Amino acid sequence: MSNSPNPIKHLTVHQRLLMTFTFFSMFFGAGNLIFPPFVGAQAGAATIPAAIGFIVSAVGLPILGVLAVTFAGGFDRLAGRVSPRFALLLGIAIILTIGPCFAIPRTATTSFEMMVAPFAPNDSMWFARLIYSLLFFASSFIFAQHPEKLSKVLGRFMGPLLLTLIAVLFVACLVHGVDQAVAPAGNYQSNQMARGFLDGYQTMDLLAALYFGIVISANVRALRIEDEPQVQRETAFAGLGTGILLILIYAVLSYVGVVSGSIATIDPESDTGATVLTNLTSSVFGAEGTAFLGVVFVIACLNVCTGLICTCATYFHTKFPIAAGHTVSYRTWQLIFTMFSFVVSNAGLSLIIKVSVPVLSALYPMAIVLVLLALTHQVFTTRFPRVYFWTVLLVGLVAFAGCAASLTAVFGGSLPWLESALDLLPLQSKELGWLTPAAIGVVIGVGDSLRAQREQKSC
Repeated sequence: MSNSPNPIKHLTVHQRLLMTFTFFSMFFGAGNLIFPPFVGAQAGAATIPAAIGFIVSAVGLPILGVLAVTFAGGFDRLAGRVSPRFALLLGIAIILTIGPCFAIPRTATTSFEMMVAPFAPNDSMWFARLIYSLLFFASSFIFAQHPEKLSKVLGRFMGPLLLTLIAVLFVACLVHGVDQAVAPAGNYQSNQMARGFLDGYQTMDLLAALYFGIVISANVRALRIEDEPQVQRETAFAGLGTGILLILIYAVLSYVGVVSGSIATIDPESDTGATVLTNLTSSVFGAEGTAFLGVVFVIACLNVCTGLICTCATYFHTKFPIAAGHTVSYRTWQLIFTMFSFVVSNAGLSLIIKVSVPVLSALYPMAIVLVLLALTHQVFTTRFPRVYFWTVLLVGLVAFAGCAASLTAVFGGSLPWLESALDLLPLQSKELGWLTPAAIGVVIGVGDSLRAQREQKSC
C-alpha cells in the first residue's frame, strides 16, 4: 500500500537539481573556503597532486558516507552494526567534533582572522579576539533561540554570495597570474597527494555526512519517491552533481592559494588559510576588498555557528535530558555549548587546527572503514557481520594511539615508546598505518563470523 497519494517513479530534472543543491549546501560553507587555498599556498608547484588528494577525502569520502547511511537506513543502524554502545559513543564524538570542540569555535576564529585581524595591532590581538568572540557568540546564542528566521533570510543569498565571491577571486587570480609557483613548503615538501588527503579531514565533512546523510534520502522520499532502490539512485545522482560542484570549487580555491603564495610567503606553522586569502585580497583589492571579504565571512560563519549550536543542543537534549540527577533543558545545553565554544575560540585559529588534526586522524580512519564496509554490505559484510566489530576495533586502537602521540607532541611532550611501536606499522610515516590493522580486522572478522555460523548450525 502506498504511503503517499501519488507516488512517482523518478524525479524530474528540476527536482534532481534541487536535491543536488540541497546536498551541496550540507558540505559547502565559509569555513571550508580556507583549507584549499592553504593547500595551494603550501604545495605551490606540486599543487595538482596535493589538490587531488584533498578532493578525494574532502569530496569523495563525504559523498560515499551519505550513500552508506542511505543504504543502511540511518546512522544508528550503520554504527549499530559494530555495537549499540559504539553507535552512541561515535555519535557523541561526531557531535562534539563538529560542535563545541572544533567546528563552532572555528566559525568565530575564521571570521575574526578575515574581518578583524588584518586591521588590529599585533600587541592587542588577544584583546581584540576576546571582545570579538564575546560579541560573536552572544549574537549566535540570541539567534539560536529562533534559528529558522536567520536561516530563512541568510539561506537564500549566502550560498550564491559565497559562490560569487569565489568566482571574483578566481578571475582576479587569472588576471594577476603566476610568474613562477613557489617550491612546496611545510608538510608539502614530499608526499603531496597523501598530505592533501590527510588535510581534507579538516573539512570534517565525512563525519557530518555519517550523521546527517540520511537527510538527503528523506528529502527524496518527501518528493514522493517510495521505491527504495530508486531512492538510492536519486541520492547517488545528487551526490554525483554535488561532487562535480565541489571538485570545481576546491580546484579553483587551490589555484587561488598558489597565486596568493606567489604574492606573499606564508609560515605553515603559524599562518592559516585565512592568512592566504587576506594576503591575496589586500594585494589585489586593497583594504576595502579585505573588509568586504571579512563581512561576508562574519555573516556566513554566524549562520553556520547558530545552526551548529542548535544541532548540538538538540542531540544532547534528546540523548541526555537528565544529567547528574538534574533535568537539563534545551536552552541550557545551548548555553553550555556557546560558553564552551567561546573559551575554546580564544585559543586562536592556528592552535584549534593543530589540536584538531590528531583528533580527526583518530576519527576519520574508523569512519572510512565503516563507510567502505557499509558499501559492501550486500555482497560481503552481510555474510560476515563480525567484520564490522573487528575492523573498527583494530583501526580504532591504532588511530587513538596515534592521536595520543600526536596530541602530546602538539603540547610539547613526547611518547617515544608509543611512537616507536606505531612506526612498526607499514605506511605509518604517511599517517596511513591504520590500513594494516584494517586488513587484519577483515580477516579476523571473517573467521569469527564463520565460527559463529558453525556454532549456530550445531545448535
